[in-house]
Amino acid sequence: MNLTPRGLPPLPGPTLLDRLVTFVSPIRGLRRHQARAALALSGGYSGARYDRRALQEWYAGLGSADRDSLGDLTTLRARSRDLRRNAPLATGALNTIVTSAVGTGLTPRARIDRELLGLTEEEAGAWEAHAARIWAWWAETPACDVTGRFDFATLQALVLVSSLESGDVLAIRRRKEGRARLLGLALQLLEADYLSNPQFGPDTDRLAGGVEINELGEPVRYHLASRHPGDFFGRGGLTWTAVPAVAPESGERLVLHIFDPLRPGQTRGVPLLAPVIEPLKQLDRYTEAELMAAVLAACFTVFIKHPTPDAPVGLGLPAGQLPPADPAQYRLGNGAILDLAAGESVETVNPGRPNDKFDPFVQAILQQVGVALEVPYELLVKRFNASYSASRAALLEAWRSFERRRATLVRTFCQPSYEWVIAESVAAGLLDAPGFFEDPLVRRAWCDAAWTGPAAGQIDERSAVESAILRVTNGLATLEEETAKLTGGDWEQNHAQQVKERRAQVRDGLAAPPAPVAPPTGAPTRNPRDPQNADRGSTPPLEDAVPAGRLSLARAELVTEGGARA
Repeated sequence: MNLTPRGLPPLPGPTLLDRLVTFVSPIRGLRRHQARAALALSGGYSGARYDRRALQEWYAGLGSADRDSLGDLTTLRARSRDLRRNAPLATGALNTIVTSAVGTGLTPRARIDRELLGLTEEEAGAWEAHAARIWAWWAETPACDVTGRFDFATLQALVLVSSLESGDVLAIRRRKEGRARLLGLALQLLEADYLSNPQFGPDTDRLAGGVEINELGEPVRYHLASRHPGDFFGRGGLTWTAVPAVAPESGERLVLHIFDPLRPGQTRGVPLLAPVIEPLKQLDRYTEAELMAAVLAACFTVFIKHPTPDAPVGLGLPAGQLPPADPAQYRLGNGAILDLAAGESVETVNPGRPNDKFDPFVQAILQQVGVALEVPYELLVKRFNASYSASRAALLEAWRSFERRRATLVRTFCQPSYEWVIAESVAAGLLDAPGFFEDPLVRRAWCDAAWTGPAAGQIDERSAVESAILRVTNGLATLEEETAKLTGGDWEQNHAQQVKERRAQVRDGLAAPPAPVAPPTGAPTRNPRDPQNADRGSTPPLEDAVPAGRLSLARAELVTEGGARA
């Protein structure tokens, strides 16, 4: 009777040698048979084999998302923070991500669904403008911060850098009262250390890492310590408070747990630097050692040697009055003069510093670090000495990562905060939004917004503008999309300002600026500085580079009172 599962090869029978070993030692014979059976049932991937020398000592576990991460989070956080404090490369990497993804802050523009809400374009525009005023009061002042110190743009940067450095961060919905306050809403940011099991107890199937979940895996309560566990200035012992994830009566969210999950079922976030902690630390040590070696090699020290104990040279002291030499006092220094005892000599070793192999080695390591952090090497070290095409490709690749992190920040922190502001404004009568609290679909229509932030910037500004004009002209994009992409601005605000400026120019006797001109047809603009374009001719003169008629139109003309043009 064949008991082999369907789809698997038949188990091999014992060989003559197996029978002989089994007869002599049944235990060893059984082990041989088990090994043959395991080998027969193994798949075809060489990466899963243990009989290869390169893999035989590689034992990888199959733990759950929490089992593989929760036990190491404390150490990972501590080392990530130490690297950010003391390792320039780690500091620069995190700062680059925050500066690119958040910059001076992300701003919302209300986009209510006026068709669903039954509003005219004018009514929708007036509602959105009033909502923008309320948001500006809350977000552009410290009113949004429970400590009363930071505006919303600063909170965005804190949330992002804390989630990258510590793995996750919490934003708690609080309420502050005051006569000068338009809204009571205020946000309290807490580091990941506050979130932990009460009394640092063990994890269970319903409570892990301070997050209590229900049978569906949905967070229902967050257990927060009364103070930071690493704060030695607190009085008394730690106590824990269970904060509901949502309000029992209204169902409003009370806690925002911001992190970037890596696996399904993951309860807590993992620091971004976790995969590169060891190489970054070793690279920091190597850099420090090379720097010290270069400093020692640069020191110029003169040693005075005495041929006999009774003939000190150049010191002007009689024999026998020199203090005894103490080897512990010998120090290299800038222009130092050291006196040696009679018969002593100095043996030096050429350190060979600065090391010409230092930069290529560091570059190779940083390229691997950049891959893990999704920050190209050129951007990681701020060195753009490659060709135009290579630098542009690196920036485009980096910007994909920055846009993803920006979208995550908007989804987990910015948009929920905006919805809290709109909800409280409606409840307080500051905004008229019928059906806001009755219909979730209507609420979504009132709260919809588009978030924009600082633009990526362009290496070749002219080519970028010409490409944007072509996309708009051919219906592939809108003016609003291209404005946000190129400058991070608001097209409607730009349009209103341009109308104001042109009216002022006409009123004051200045000719209005010309209408936008489409880019010239033909070959795309090439950057003459790009080595790849070095054989394609020199830079054309300005008259040849600008379409006919564009030079004269680009110059402002001053109309005098008599009608003459200056």
